[in-house]
Amino acid sequence: MYFLSGWPRRLLCPLRSSERPFMIEPSAQRFYLAVLSETQISIWFSRPSVLIVSYIESGKAAAQFGFYQQVEWKPDDSMIAVTICCWCGSLLQSSFSKHRSRTQLMSVFPCRNTGDCRSDGELLQLQGTHDNSTPVLHPSALLQTLQEDLLVATADGYLHTLHWDSVRNGRRAVNLCTIPFSLDLQSSRGGPCLDLDGVHIRDMEYCATLDGYAVVFDDGRLGFITPTSNRLATDQLQGVWAADVSDGTCVAVNNKYRLMAFGCASGAVLVYMIDSSTGSMQLSHKLELTPKHYPDMWNKTGSVKMLRWSPDCSVVMVTWDCGGLSLWSVFGAHLICTLGEDFSCHSDGTKKEPLKISSMSWGVEGYHLWVIASTDATPLPDEKLQQTGILQFQFIKSALTVNPCTSNQEQVLLHGEDRLYLTCGDPTQAHSVSDKSSSRDSGSPVPRPSASTPLSQGLSTLLGHKHWQVVQIHSTYLETNWPIRFAAIDWSGQCVAIAGRRGFAHYSLYTRKWKLFGNVTQEQNMTVTGGLTWWEDFVVLACYNFIDRQEELRLYVRTSNLDNVFASVTKLQTDTLLLNVFRNVVILFRADCSICLYSIERRHDSPSPSVSVELLQEVSMSRYIPHPGLVVSVTLTSVRTETGITLKAPQQACSAESILLNLAGQLIMLQRDRSGPQVREKDTPANQTKLLPFCPPVVLAQCVENVWTTCRSNRKKRHLMEALWLSCGEAGMKVWLPLFPRDHRKPHSFLSRRIMLPFHINIYPLTVLFEDALILGASNETVLFDGTGSSSLEALFPFCTVERTSQIYLHHILRQLLVRNLGEQALMLAQSCASLPYFPHVLELMVHVVLEEEATSREPIPDPLLPTVAKFVTEFPLFLQTIVHCARKTEYALWNYLFAAVGNPKDLFEECLMTQDLDTAASYLIILQNMEVPAVSRQHATLLFNTALEQGKWDLCRHMIRFLKAIGSGENETPPSTPTTQEQSSTGGFEFFRNRSISLSQSADSIAGGKFNLQKTLSVPSGPSSKGWCKDTDSAEHLYIDMMLWRHARHLLEQVRLRDLGCFSAQLGFELIGWLCRERTRVARIDDFITALKCLHKDFLWPFPVIPACSINSPLKNGRCRPVLSPRLLKSQSADSLLNSDMDTTANHSWLESLGAVSKELDSASSHGGPQTQEAFLSPLINKGEECSIGSATDLTETSSMVDGDWMMVDENVSTLSLSQSELEHISMELANKGPHKSQVQLRYLLHVFMEAGCLEWCVVIGLILRDAAVIKQVVGFLDSPEVPAETVQSIRAGLKAVDLWASSDCLGYKPFLNLIGPQLLKLLEVPVEQVQAEAFQLTGASKMSEPPLLLPRAEELTAAHPLPSDGPAGASARPLDDTPPQPEEQEPLEEGSYDCTLS
Repeated sequence: MYFLSGWPRRLLCPLRSSERPFMIEPSAQRFYLAVLSETQISIWFSRPSVLIVSYIESGKAAAQFGFYQQVEWKPDDSMIAVTICCWCGSLLQSSFSKHRSRTQLMSVFPCRNTGDCRSDGELLQLQGTHDNSTPVLHPSALLQTLQEDLLVATADGYLHTLHWDSVRNGRRAVNLCTIPFSLDLQSSRGGPCLDLDGVHIRDMEYCATLDGYAVVFDDGRLGFITPTSNRLATDQLQGVWAADVSDGTCVAVNNKYRLMAFGCASGAVLVYMIDSSTGSMQLSHKLELTPKHYPDMWNKTGSVKMLRWSPDCSVVMVTWDCGGLSLWSVFGAHLICTLGEDFSCHSDGTKKEPLKISSMSWGVEGYHLWVIASTDATPLPDEKLQQTGILQFQFIKSALTVNPCTSNQEQVLLHGEDRLYLTCGDPTQAHSVSDKSSSRDSGSPVPRPSASTPLSQGLSTLLGHKHWQVVQIHSTYLETNWPIRFAAIDWSGQCVAIAGRRGFAHYSLYTRKWKLFGNVTQEQNMTVTGGLTWWEDFVVLACYNFIDRQEELRLYVRTSNLDNVFASVTKLQTDTLLLNVFRNVVILFRADCSICLYSIERRHDSPSPSVSVELLQEVSMSRYIPHPGLVVSVTLTSVRTETGITLKAPQQACSAESILLNLAGQLIMLQRDRSGPQVREKDTPANQTKLLPFCPPVVLAQCVENVWTTCRSNRKKRHLMEALWLSCGEAGMKVWLPLFPRDHRKPHSFLSRRIMLPFHINIYPLTVLFEDALILGASNETVLFDGTGSSSLEALFPFCTVERTSQIYLHHILRQLLVRNLGEQALMLAQSCASLPYFPHVLELMVHVVLEEEATSREPIPDPLLPTVAKFVTEFPLFLQTIVHCARKTEYALWNYLFAAVGNPKDLFEECLMTQDLDTAASYLIILQNMEVPAVSRQHATLLFNTALEQGKWDLCRHMIRFLKAIGSGENETPPSTPTTQEQSSTGGFEFFRNRSISLSQSADSIAGGKFNLQKTLSVPSGPSSKGWCKDTDSAEHLYIDMMLWRHARHLLEQVRLRDLGCFSAQLGFELIGWLCRERTRVARIDDFITALKCLHKDFLWPFPVIPACSINSPLKNGRCRPVLSPRLLKSQSADSLLNSDMDTTANHSWLESLGAVSKELDSASSHGGPQTQEAFLSPLINKGEECSIGSATDLTETSSMVDGDWMMVDENVSTLSLSQSELEHISMELANKGPHKSQVQLRYLLHVFMEAGCLEWCVVIGLILRDAAVIKQVVGFLDSPEVPAETVQSIRAGLKAVDLWASSDCLGYKPFLNLIGPQLLKLLEVPVEQVQAEAFQLTGASKMSEPPLLLPRAEELTAAHPLPSDGPAGASARPLDDTPPQPEEQEPLEEGSYDCTLS
């Protein structure tokens, strides 16, 4: 509604004076403000806020007549009345006139920006004279202006009426004791009178719409005096008083809502209304600070010192004796208070002194609050600058306060003194959707929104940002037409129109440009009176034409120049006060209390965009509206109360069915009268359609501030789209919800068609998003300034900003429906909104609110609602998550009450396991840990742990391990947190070295020399993250956990799920090598090599090898090799090639070995994931007797050619190689037989793990799938060790024989590799194991290239390692093990040795 903006401004007076101002009073139009001190009157102008004239009383006159006390303006701003009290106690009245003069001027100010029509040469003079002073025998209490009279209340209990022209003997006096007072007007004639002897009026204010005076007596009693005629005489006055109130201090009246706000000594504000039937004073609501929000200042504010309603009567400002400001809406919604939060504390936490105020007043249109502070609250920054106690607070207000025609839209529009605040999204995107076809100069209309258009659905994108779109008002328009009175935004949120003192202007967010009148005379000859709004791309406004002296309805097209030539003008009979648009109908409320409906239709026969306006209907409301100024808003809507509300869309929903009037906070509705005979539309000609009359009005609600309805429709959300939303101040909001029969059934006759549901919200609503079930609003946020100067405004006040807020309301409506046993309607409404992203939060909020209220109630609840809510939530799939999330956010003491209604948590836990919702089950485990004995928690934790292991939920598994340890060690008071989402790298690669270090330091020399030792060294885990596995091994809980882990690992190995086994070991820090050493002769044995080989192919997505069709005609057969390969091959750093192939480069070497070497090099280069600068690894020749040149860095280059997603690095002379087509086919076939790079990395690591553990059978299988002859050679070399069991040797022998038979019949692609390792197979099959000599596997002679050493990772490298590097850009398509994103690369690839290779 109203929001503070920025810091307040301090107004400095250039005049030297030792006096302090103590009162400020605005003129009727608020363009001028009179500031009063003891002997000085200063007149300030609103914009700019400057002193324009001042009058200082002479010392002689001050000594004779006394000091100034109060000041009052004449309604036409031409005279000022001041009360002066002399030393003897008498009262004098002086009149000061403002007229044309060119002599004795104190200040000259051009009158261009003033509200009246004076010429620029007119000058202001403030003259005072005591010649015509009116003496009053008793001290004056207050002044109250009337139209032509001035009312003075004196301390002797009299009311004096004086003429403004100071005519002698024109005074009338009335004694308060002669006025009959009673509790209501019906008994005032003959009833007893209120004893007012010795009582005078302390404060008084006239209410024009009530035609009476709200008064506060000096004894604290409250009253209301009503004159029965225009003359203020004793026999023509009667009064009513408020019972049980005796501490009144001040009063302020609200003319628009007919309310009287009385300040009390207790610090509260009592707001009264006059009952229309009895005339008694009835308490409407109370404004007071609550101890919940202001515990320090509650009941310590002192008495209320002053009340001031805003010019638009929508908010009231309150100040107390102890200081501070507080702002409330008209019906009690609290908006701002300076007694708490950052207003009351410095940045270091110390308390501030509240701002003590002696007088305050609102500026023009409520954009400023002028405040005169007390002396001790605002110290002087400079002794030379006097009269510095005037502060000016700046405000931003909602457009609904003065132009309520935008309540049927879904944008928030605020406007300040010189800028606009909008909540619309990106204008370029919205414009491309809604207005893409219409250019700036074209006349094509913007299509109306509907539920199916992207724009209506895109309104929820407004919630994505918290920032405002701030539009600066054009300075040219602002200079001549300040202040801005009306503002409106179109339905798309892209066009804004404003209207000031004269004319109007509009702005497009898409073009970022303002459009002003090209002819300034046209702008100055009209003023907007009844507001303005948008219809499609036309600005609709009700204005007054000064030239014709005629009220008019005008429509200006947005796409044309702003000129009267392009306007559609309709003459109106009387003044228009309010205006609104519903689809193609304009509704006007006029000053004679009548309502007119006009139809708008776009003309297609004219070249420029234009419309035709026709009068449809006129409705007189003079019988129901006592004063036209009481109507706050008028709305045309399709909302109805009568029958016809069904699930089928009614035809009448497209037409204007009802008129809604907000009459001083009372919402009344006029429906069309359908009681007479109905005529079908098809039987009536289009040009003779007669609209139905309206029924007498009915009252829908009281204390209504704003009304929201929509003209759009959505069949899926008819409950929300056809509802009527009301803002009711401190009572929160109300929704008038339609009730539909289910499944097209006939509704029950005893059921109402609509229901009014109240609910409270935490924000002040500014608009309603109907389809999104959201309320948008705004709130003040403060920022403290760390300044050193205690006297600066930046240190005294925080910087105020306006933040966008939103709140969901669906849970309130669902709860209200369930309370009223309308569960079927609640289910229909909830199902229509189940697709909203925050619908789970709605259910959770509903359960939580009901649980908190019922479980903490001190009194027994006869009909609890929680079981009904729990049953309602079970209708949705999110039931389990809703209950456990609510429980986790609720106190433990309330859990028993909750689960008594929703069910046993053990049953809910088991239901989660059945639905495979493990994260929710983990949350229920926390509940069971606190509500059950440890044995039950351990039992359910074991079930969840086993299920999580089976599904690969590694993050949950780690939490469960910690949870089980906590149960065993008695750490029940600190349960582990349940994860809500899986870690990104849960199975993104084998993170083998996270919690442990493994020694893989077996040297190549010992392998080559046949020194095989199965007693491998396992290093002790180090670091804080690896405490859990190697300590407290004798603990029963740790042994229990280890047994479950061993059982799962055994299960995985039995099912040949090596990939899952690797992830399991990596994610949980499982000691895989140590466990395999123990299981070497048991579960780590392989019974069927062929099945294991097939499972690995499937598990690692590794293709079965195939034989090239042209292998029979290979150019490399018969041992004759062409030198087609580069003389030196690059060996790059790679985690891929942990083991190198045995390459024999003799002249009679097999061609397949050469292809294998090329493939190995390609794999090595591909591990980097992309082309990058490589260093040349130079190493001495293994055979020093062989002549070979050393490669240099200049001999190596890289190309960007890519084969199967891997980057290839070849020699710089590759262009000179002459490879035949058959050779290229062989190379490409070999590359096609390889699996993903990630799978190769994982298989290489598993090979090392099994080699360390001595599981030679698995090493053979992995060597076969990798087709790595070196692996088979190493395993055969290990078989001569006496520590290898004979069963292992026999198993490998039988397995290789079975693989050879299988390859010959089913997979011929393995035959070339089996032929390559034929010598090793022959030795294994023919020679007994104990006769195998280690020398058979020594290095080859000088004529062959020596075998590269087996490169095993260093232990320190493996200890600190993270997941092996994933593919780069070329291998980015490779998915992690469970399709979760891998962790970023944190370790360089393992370094391999470098060697030179030559071909003889």
